[in-house]
Amino acid sequence: MRRREQFPVGPPLRTDKISIVIADDHTLFREGLREILLTERDFDVVGQAGDGDEGIAVVCRCHPDVLLLDVEMPHHQVKRTVPQLLRVSPRTRIIMLTMYDDPQLANELINLGARAYLVKSATRAELVSVIRGVCSDEGRVVVSMSRHGFRQLGDDQEQTLTRRQKEILGLAAQALSNAQIAHRLFISENTVKRHLSTIYAELGAVSRVDAINKARAAALIPPIDTGWVDMAGASNRR
Repeated sequence: MRRREQFPVGPPLRTDKISIVIADDHTLFREGLREILLTERDFDVVGQAGDGDEGIAVVCRCHPDVLLLDVEMPHHQVKRTVPQLLRVSPRTRIIMLTMYDDPQLANELINLGARAYLVKSATRAELVSVIRGVCSDEGRVVVSMSRHGFRQLGDDQEQTLTRRQKEILGLAAQALSNAQIAHRLFISENTVKRHLSTIYAELGAVSRVDAINKARAAALIPPIDTGWVDMAGASNRR
């Protein structure tokens, strides 16, 4: 009887290392990034891809913890690719890499499920920090670009929030829950929820994180000193 070949089913067994796939159409960039990442003892680069189709195939095969995904590649419409990738590997954290500040695109990709948007001018330390951050905290979303890039998103936003609404959103940006905000401001939790609903409508936001990002971009609440938006624990609670 002919022996039947056995193929692996489902994601590979987990190790204590963070498994990473790099998808970028520039070979030298991929190889350089791989060498940088492999200097970290807790990182393991398990695959590479040079275009969108190959990226989906590699992620489907490896189910990595992290995918470093270039925004612009052949066979790759990023707004379609991100949802496709999350369908084949829902637990993979997608970190977008780009040459350009594009706050609007960053916002759209985060809403599609990407966990971070990082300009390629970021330092090695920033990249390593972002990878570890999105792996250690399921509520974390990171957008890293110049302050000028964030201001561009805020240029078209009218600053229509009241003092109380800014106060509530500022506390939400500190990862406080609705109940904690209510306790801090001596108001009811339902009042906090009503204010947040109004804030979402005013900013055209679809979630808590989206509202915080847009408010920071429009200078409605204080920015983070590091120059990037790093929403640790700010969930999409309404």
